[in-house]
Amino acid sequence: MKFIAVIPARYASTRFPGKPLAILGGKTVIERVYEQVKKVIDDVYVATDDDRIREAVEAFGGKAVMTSPNHKSGTDRIEEAVEKIGADVDVVINVQGDEPFIHESQIRTVCDCFNDSTTQIATLGKPFGRTPEDIKAIENPNSPKIAVSKAGFALYFSRSVIPFCRGKERTEWPESFPYLKHIGLYAYRREVLREVTLLPLGELEKAESLEQLRWLENGYKIKVGLTDIETVGIDTPEDLVAARKYFAKQD
Repeated sequence: MKFIAVIPARYASTRFPGKPLAILGGKTVIERVYEQVKKVIDDVYVATDDDRIREAVEAFGGKAVMTSPNHKSGTDRIEEAVEKIGADVDVVINVQGDEPFIHESQIRTVCDCFNDSTTQIATLGKPFGRTPEDIKAIENPNSPKIAVSKAGFALYFSRSVIPFCRGKERTEWPESFPYLKHIGLYAYRREVLREVTLLPLGELEKAESLEQLRWLENGYKIKVGLTDIETVGIDTPEDLVAARKYFAKQD
């Protein structure tokens, strides 16, 4: 199979304008992401709506594609980029532009999900800790949880704690069930990417504000690969400070 990776990167982020161009360890965040992806995927593009990001990507030797500023999701931006690239590919990988520490093993795991011919979309899950103190992380609505089938396909994603452990104290829940945290790395078969961008907003998506529920609600099969690596995303200026500290520890 032929894989292509596309990194959506907007300048006008509400919580952190200019985030892709923030400096992390002497390089921009978007360059850090690009370098990590290139370790695994040969064909990598940044999909952006801002000339400053395009110029920065081209300055470090990367490939960029200009896309509309009106997209409501990164998935829509990726679809436009792939159309413009015109490459004949089997699978498109969506790597978030604010994940400079995405690990090559995580990208490989998502790619390996397509060894199963029934996989239409793939993503990642990471087990939460199993101690009583881990209930706080599990209950965090900003860390969506995944319920999976025995075959490894997503049954549901939720900001709530799923499943509910009946008859157990809250602090007993982590040791009573292997809760799974969603890591927002996606990959799609080429034709599936095109199809899901045409779907109308779903009721489950409206309720939880999770785009992947639109796909489940319409019957698409999402394979969940497993990782034990915690990524450090950058959503706010405070996250950048934490990322810089984390980066310094890697040297």
